[in-house]
Amino acid sequence: MLMFPLVAWGQEERKYIRDGYKAYQDENYSEAEVSFRKAEQEKSDSYVARYNTSTALYQQNKLEESGKRFTELLQETNDPAEQARLLHNIGNVMVGGQQYSEAVEAYKRSLKLNPQDDDTRYNLAYALEKLEEQQQQQDQNQDQQDKQEQQQDQEQNDEQQQQDQEQNDEQQQQDQEQQQQQQDQEQPAEENNDQQQQQPQQLTQEEAERLLNAILQKEKDVKEEVDKKKAKAAKTKTDKDW
Repeated sequence: MLMFPLVAWGQEERKYIRDGYKAYQDENYSEAEVSFRKAEQEKSDSYVARYNTSTALYQQNKLEESGKRFTELLQETNDPAEQARLLHNIGNVMVGGQQYSEAVEAYKRSLKLNPQDDDTRYNLAYALEKLEEQQQQQDQNQDQQDKQEQQQDQEQNDEQQQQDQEQNDEQQQQDQEQQQQQQDQEQPAEENNDQQQQQPQQLTQEEAERLLNAILQKEKDVKEEVDKKKAKAAKTKTDKDW
């Protein structure tokens, strides 16, 4: 990815531009920025100074400010060559921020203005490759997130089922205990029923008559026996009186 500052000669601000350009070539980008900003102070509307400051900012990874300044310059110029250069640089800024979709669009616009720019064409191919990788990574991340959510849902379902089963078991236990208590309360009545069932059944009329006759006969026999004893006793007494 190429991004070089512009060179200008003559006048005071251009002295700072030359100093900044030399520092830029030596990869001393912070010093280059200082010189380019001094050139801007000398001439605030200097396109070259403002452009070069933006390039120095980019090389220091100050992408937000660099991109903002390039965009402002793009809106101020009507020169197709300069617009193509600025769009190329804006694409570089987007790549630096991993905004590959925006970078692709910037490079495409630049190539429409300057179809012969091989550097921009190379950068476009690079941005497209990185965009595809980014999309694949996003898809993988989404798949992983979906799997995690499914796993969490399954774990929640399993936990809920376990809770439901435990509640069901507890309810069954309570029902069994309640049923057992009810059976225990009814048990004495059942025992009484068993006792009542074990008692002798009532006599039939025929059996009752036989039993009554036997009792009467017993009483008759007893009475006859008593009468006999009384008669014998009376007889014995009479004999003694005689």
